Amino acid sequence: MKQSLQKCIGELQARYVKYRRSALKEYPTRTIFIDPLLEALGWDVRDPDEVELEYATIDGKSVDYALKINGEPVALMEAKALGDPLDDVKGITQVVGYAANGGIEWCILTNGTRYRVYSSSQKATAPNKLLFEVTLDPDGSSGDSIEQIAAQLAQFSRDAMAKGVLNQLGEEVFTTAKVRKALDRLFAQQDVSFVRIIRKALDDDTLTPAQIRAALPRIWQGDAPANVATRAYQPKRRRAPKTPNVRGPKPMYDEKLHTQGRPELVVELYRALDRLCHDLAPGNVERRYQAKHIGWMVGEFTFCSVHLLQSGLKLWLRISPSQIPEAASGIRDVSRVGHWGIGDVEIFIDSMDRLRGIEPLIRASLESMERNQR
Repeated sequence: MKQSLQKCIGELQARYVKYRRSALKEYPTRTIFIDPLLEALGWDVRDPDEVELEYATIDGKSVDYALKINGEPVALMEAKALGDPLDDVKGITQVVGYAANGGIEWCILTNGTRYRVYSSSQKATAPNKLLFEVTLDPDGSSGDSIEQIAAQLAQFSRDAMAKGVLNQLGEEVFTTAKVRKALDRLFAQQDVSFVRIIRKALDDDTLTPAQIRAALPRIWQGDAPANVATRAYQPKRRRAPKTPNVRGPKPMYDEKLHTQGRPELVVELYRALDRLCHDLAPGNVERRYQAKHIGWMVGEFTFCSVHLLQSGLKLWLRISPSQIPEAASGIRDVSRVGHWGIGDVEIFIDSMDRLRGIEPLIRASLESMERNQR
């Protein structure tokens, strides 16, 4: 399936270039784009026991596709016209509600080139149930290769759904997010019983509760000592023309700017990267927010930068392109290519496994600073 899926994606990208200004309505979008992709993913759109068209929901409505395993629906898919932005909250709520009411965990919203995968069982507003998003649009994929796009789409292939791959991914991402939020509250509130548990685990009576409380933000939020705080970045402004009262307030960039509206998978990848960067030099790493990327620094040296996409993270490291492993995918030399972050090596990350796999390269980027300062 791997080669046929990649071939299909290439063909669909060429079709998109041809039809993107044609204002295709929903039905031709389905026949030209969606049906061929489902076939490449192993779904037989001509077999109603495998793909039921115009699937009747329990409230008398219908959904364009119901993807079935052993005759039982495992995912609903709602199609929109080519070019639909897929951001209508009412439409998202509707399709997610259909799945939830029918006891179906997954639903997919698509316009033929973008695919948004939602979990219907999460306790959140419908837009915040988004697990991940992938696009076939060659201009909107931020440089993702066909192999990378295929790997993301394959997570809802027939074989993957039969093996529970999407269920496993959803459990990992959403459970991690819930536990992290609970820990955020515990570290922020610093409840007496929580501090007592930590002190007992330390087996060190010399540390006072006040010392433990002071350490918690440094550990969990990544704050550095000596008042080196994680901060929003205020860019320097060029001197304005000599016109009275043209200067406004300096723009402030923060984490919300980068995470708002991103799928849960992307946010959790960012959280894991943040933890990884801080753990490389505990108490000495500062996180800085800029307009297009977030950077992690030691002193004035930025050793890692990231831009959050809808489909994953785009990472930049200050290492030599010669350090890129042979046959590495999703890694490229950008020393002569314009890019937002700081560094000559760009890496695309779309899974926790991939993030863990490139940890040595992030460490090497930090170590390059240490070598330069000797």
